[in-house]
Amino acid sequence: MADLKTEEKKALAKELFLKCDLTLEEIAGKVGVTRQTIARWAYAGTWSELKASLSITREQQIAYMYRQISEINDKILGRNPGERYATAAEADTLNKLAAAVKKMETDIGISDIISTGIRFINWLRTADLDKAKEYTILWDLFIKDQIAK
Repeated sequence: MADLKTEEKKALAKELFLKCDLTLEEIAGKVGVTRQTIARWAYAGTWSELKASLSITREQQIAYMYRQISEINDKILGRNPGERYATAAEADTLNKLAAAVKKMETDIGISDIISTGIRFINWLRTADLDKAKEYTILWDLFIKDQIAK
């Protein structure tokens, strides 16, 4: 990391901060700066707020789509008897939402694999910090290998 310029280190640190669930110390170690530098960059760049806006989970997205389906169905049920059927636009939206929910519930992509690995690393960190550090290095290599395929 010594050959990276400060701006490149900052960009890498931001990427790690946003996409991985690492401590400031872990990010600092990967980037080659101090924890205080990472904290200063994160504060100045409002990285925490940005991470919060990006961190909607797949489960939250699915729940949101189910709420949309429910609202459309409630609207249909609120109509007079004999008129309780979906319009063409409503039927199209319901079909698209149902297909999106099914896809999200059954597809497993690299982001899901990364998310699972991050959750495991966080759990392992509380049980055995040294093993978590060792596992994180191996996990990084594994992910790079999977992305390269």
